[in-house]
Amino acid sequence: MSSILEKKIDSVSIDARGPRFSAGLTTVVLAFALVTSNLWIVIAQAIIFAIGAVKGPQFTPYALVFKNFIKPRLKGKAVTEDIRPPQFAQSVGLLFALAAIAGAISSFTPLFTLAASFALAAAFLNAAFNYCLGCELYLLLLRVRLAHGK
Repeated sequence: MSSILEKKIDSVSIDARGPRFSAGLTTVVLAFALVTSNLWIVIAQAIIFAIGAVKGPQFTPYALVFKNFIKPRLKGKAVTEDIRPPQFAQSVGLLFALAAIAGAISSFTPLFTLAASFALAAAFLNAAFNYCLGCELYLLLLRVRLAHGK
């Protein structure tokens, strides 16, 4: 991802195709949640984001589907990536899902719609264009932190 990550201590690497697959499933789930205004679907997605944020994206149900059913059928060598940016992206997704839940619970529909839409847009960018907004935000914050010597 970046030479900045190489300067930090070594961490776990994951197959870079896994988060993109997960983002595709997240896109479908969040689109369905928006169309139906279904709070329970957003809660389920928030749980998946929480697992990815706390334990790592390789432990989510989507990653398990990728590992057991999709990855064995893929050709070519897997490109790996550092786990920290996707894990941070899961945290950002969790924040948007929690905001959507708060909007639904408080009957403030615009908050539900806006928060779920932002999470959907980020997931779609990752799934369709392999551009992870949360990962890029992680790298930006890391650059700022390193520039300030922390």
